[in-house]
Amino acid sequence: MSITNTFIRTIKIFAGIGLLAISACSSNVKQENQAAMDTAIAVTIAIPSSGQQEGLNVSGQIESAQSANISTRVMGYITKLNVKVGDRVSKGQLLATISNDDILAKRAQADAMISEAEVAAKNAQKDYDRFSVLYKQQSASAKELDNVTQQYSSAKSRLEQAKQMRNEINATLSYTNLTAPFAGTVTQKLMDAGSMANPGMTILTIEQSGSYQVSASVPETMISQVHEGANPIITLNAINKVIKGNITQVNQSSQFSGGQYLIKISIPDGEKQGLFAGMYANVSIPVKQTTANKTGEDQVMVPINAIEHKDQLTGIYTVGNNNTALLRWVRLGKVEGGQVEVLSGLAPHEQFIVSADGRLFNGAAVKINK
Repeated sequence: MSITNTFIRTIKIFAGIGLLAISACSSNVKQENQAAMDTAIAVTIAIPSSGQQEGLNVSGQIESAQSANISTRVMGYITKLNVKVGDRVSKGQLLATISNDDILAKRAQADAMISEAEVAAKNAQKDYDRFSVLYKQQSASAKELDNVTQQYSSAKSRLEQAKQMRNEINATLSYTNLTAPFAGTVTQKLMDAGSMANPGMTILTIEQSGSYQVSASVPETMISQVHEGANPIITLNAINKVIKGNITQVNQSSQFSGGQYLIKISIPDGEKQGLFAGMYANVSIPVKQTTANKTGEDQVMVPINAIEHKDQLTGIYTVGNNNTALLRWVRLGKVEGGQVEVLSGLAPHEQFIVSADGRLFNGAAVKINK
């Protein structure tokens, strides 16, 4: 009986030790799993689009609806520059002056010529009036009257010529005082006081304040679907803003734009607050799908920023069965706006990683953002 009790107690002791060991192992496994979850990289996943979009996505840039390059038509040193980049100017404000001593000297010469021509014209007129009276009294011949008349006409022509010469000089002189053609902001200053200004060379650039539009490029395969009056959606990631615009211009030629057709999209006045020229914009243009531009249902389109480039290879990260990142090598096709076609390597309805909160690598633990 004593031996039996001792045996039973021994079995209970070993059983208790086994349970403690199993509990400790289970706790360690849970702690390891929790640690793995804590160090996992948070990712956002998506499913490829089929390419059958009702809109065309293109990239654009905010620009001023009206801008002007300020230059001069005369050569001379810049004697004064009254503005700097960022300054607001009003219409007609003096921006810069060009040395004009030589032009002022020419104007003085023209004034002297006008004075001389006026005296000559007055004398010629007196002679004409005198001979006209004498001719009526038959005291002067017709030939004498004709000669005096010609002298008077010639004197008046020389006076008019001198006056027009002064007008030309005054016009040239006006190009030495550069003024703002409209109210706006100085966005570029390419020269300083003391620099030599040459005809047609830009000195300043002014953009009209508060007047913005989007300039975007549309590929030739889709330009036939873009029309004036359409209302594209403009997304500005820099300021997290979405605007509904209006297509006001569609360029009919791509000769100087590399096969891309430029379009202009106006922005409503109420949406221009906080905008700055040069901001990048994503534009979604509504288009009508036709048989010619519809794509197959199995087309796989993914965002360009989801593609990984390693040497000459391109890949995209997917999520494995054990919640790890799996780099899938893919072959790419055409690019449309901010998306690229995946020809092989990714199934049409297979999930892929769009973005991650850390650096991904093959086998990295990941957790999917909800």
